[in-house]
Amino acid sequence: MSEARFADEYYTVRDGLRLHYRDYPGGSDDLPPLLCLHGLTRNARDFAHLAERYSPKHRVLVLEFRGRGDSEWDPDSARYNPLTYAGDVIELLDHLGLRQAIFVGTSLGGLVTMAVAALAPDRIAAAILNDIGPEIDQVGIDRIQTYLGLDRRFASWEEAAQAVSVSQGLSFPAYGPADWEAMARRNCRERDGEIVFDYDQAIALPFKNGGTTPTIDMWPLYSALAQKPLLVVRGEISQLLSEETFAKMQAAAPHAAFATVRGIGHAPELFEPEAIAAIDAFLGSLTDEIERTSAAASG
Repeated sequence: MSEARFADEYYTVRDGLRLHYRDYPGGSDDLPPLLCLHGLTRNARDFAHLAERYSPKHRVLVLEFRGRGDSEWDPDSARYNPLTYAGDVIELLDHLGLRQAIFVGTSLGGLVTMAVAALAPDRIAAAILNDIGPEIDQVGIDRIQTYLGLDRRFASWEEAAQAVSVSQGLSFPAYGPADWEAMARRNCRERDGEIVFDYDQAIALPFKNGGTTPTIDMWPLYSALAQKPLLVVRGEISQLLSEETFAKMQAAAPHAAFATVRGIGHAPELFEPEAIAAIDAFLGSLTDEIERTSAAASG
């Protein structure tokens, strides 16, 4: 991968927290930026490959939710929930003076995208949901519970990679040692001479109490999102987005695009061949439509 081309930027939200985002330049004023939203325990590094691939054509913004990466931790763990994150996302768009973005939401980031579709639908130009939907399989939730919020510390990257392989092995059965170390380096950071997971362990508190998983009927939110151009990506062996729910999502959004990443569980990293092909086609169709609309308006 080429040398990083992003700027590390910060903004302050309504309750005083300072949040971090990466800003990859590219695109034109006619093309909405891609706004990437990561999963529950993840951070901006998860989207490095995607951002490097698409930023020559699009501006790419990668927000780190509060309590993750270089964003400040929230002293009130009850605010670690999708509605709070949705508010932070809208504030980022306001901060940057952006009317709309193309949302790319992995797991929790997809739930936040659906929340924005309900709260401020005009801010979404289009969306990509990565292995998440309006129903979440309890098997996947139970698996996340086995490792979330465990304050584990490692003496080496090899040790961290081994721990990540144990928790994520079912989702990535073909991964080898180099893949696991690469994932560990995305998930963790060095702090005070140790390697630790790069999030506030307190995000586990609302999750374990049901605060991060949907407690309302999410189908109306999905229906609102499906009014926009939409691509849904699923890992073939995902334990969070079941094949049954994926089929129901297709039936509920017949004009949306759907793709399956073979041999991968939760969640595809979006640099797999099937994911790249689907995203290329989806963004290409959006760009073509925007360019046709712009040409018609100016001609």
